[in-house]
Amino acid sequence: MRIGIDYTAAARQRAGIGRYTRELVGALLALPTSHHYTLFAAVGGLPRAHWQREIDRLRATCHSQLAIRTLPLSDDWLARLWHRLRLPIPVETVTGPLDIFYSPDFVLPPTRRGTRTLLTVHDLSFLHYPEHFVPKLVQYLTHVVTRSVARADQVLADSEATHADLLALLGTEPEKVAVLYSGVDARFRPQPEPGEAERIRARYSIGDRPYVLSLGTLQPRKNYCRLIQAFTRLPLADLQLLIAGRKGWLYENILAEAEKHPDSVRVLGFVDDKDLPALYRNAGLFALPSLYEGFGLPVLEAMACGAPVVCSDVSSLPEVAGDAALLIDPLNTEELTAAMGRALGDAGLRQEMTSKGLAQAARFTWEKAARQLLDTLNGM
Repeated sequence: MRIGIDYTAAARQRAGIGRYTRELVGALLALPTSHHYTLFAAVGGLPRAHWQREIDRLRATCHSQLAIRTLPLSDDWLARLWHRLRLPIPVETVTGPLDIFYSPDFVLPPTRRGTRTLLTVHDLSFLHYPEHFVPKLVQYLTHVVTRSVARADQVLADSEATHADLLALLGTEPEKVAVLYSGVDARFRPQPEPGEAERIRARYSIGDRPYVLSLGTLQPRKNYCRLIQAFTRLPLADLQLLIAGRKGWLYENILAEAEKHPDSVRVLGFVDDKDLPALYRNAGLFALPSLYEGFGLPVLEAMACGAPVVCSDVSSLPEVAGDAALLIDPLNTEELTAAMGRALGDAGLRQEMTSKGLAQAARFTWEKAARQLLDTLNGM
């Protein structure tokens, strides 16, 4: 079959859906098949060297026929043309004829009649918590995601929680939705690399103090203000909270809350992907008190690196964390403080959490996810 894949997020975003797309599609291409894959990406504004490195990486690991087609437009311009102006220019104009087109990033481009479509929806947070988004973004996502889900022949959800949301909030037919869990890359492991602690502490000016780590784009849904408030109530001296993630939207309150505690709370900004395993491994605790997650991959990555985890008991997080984390009500700051205190202060509990976390994370691999994706494509 001729299978097209939207690779734009992977080309343009280092974290989040970009990393999801790189990992999943890379694992898919590594599986030997007779299919012909065509990756499509809007690369306008990207340095040629950056994009060429990505092409070389894909070709080095691919075990199938592979073509790569690009447009010299940004993803913003492409969204304007396809989803705001709704110009009916099919993606096959760039990719050539296709049997299936797969988008791992919420929305489908126009396709020719006869091309079957597969779509991944990571979460519906913009419907659950519209007040945590810029209004124009909520309006845009509501229209284009709803339209794309209705158009798609098959839909993949990141979790059972997102699967349930698709049925309840968008009225999606149950028979066309399946759950495909993310994976944890093998580089997330408990064994440290020589000198890594000193390297990351110097690179991010962390100093020698132990730290609690949280990771994710700065936005209200991540619940960072309550995390900071809960952390600063811990009766533990000489401890710092590190929040890693790029600025998203409506983040001013988060920065203001962090600035109240300059000696104990640090907002690191975007952290290079290659530094994440070391940051996880050297953390005394990983905390993710998010109000809503479609999957919550950092929970599993932290567990795979041996870090104890405290996370919310809402949306997908209980199914991802299993019994390996301490689950808390994300709206209850006192409960969050107590859970962090237990995880940091009880050596026996920490050892148990680490052991269970390693076992839980081992259940999720990108190869497993890619094989399920291939089975889905073969069945379409």
